[in-house]
Amino acid sequence: MWGGGSPQETKYDTLSGREREVLKLLADGLIVKEIASLLNLSVKTVEAHKYNLMRKLDLHNKTDLVKYALHKKLINFPAMT
Repeated sequence: MWGGGSPQETKYDTLSGREREVLKLLADGLIVKEIASLLNLSVKTVEAHKYNLMRKLDLHNKTDLVKYALHKKLINFPAMT
């Protein structure tokens, strides 16, 4: 029997809008200092978002965040020529 509730929430669904924005910028190759400047945030705030991303997504480093962003199609991998 099918449940009458909404679809199951994914780990990505638990991220705030700002965390999603930071994830995309990290995956695009920006460093924390660049993201802080771009978003008018302190470096510590961006570091906190990065930490929360890794905790919520159960990832352990920036490479894992990039892989996750590729999997979620948040960024496109350029075609090799």
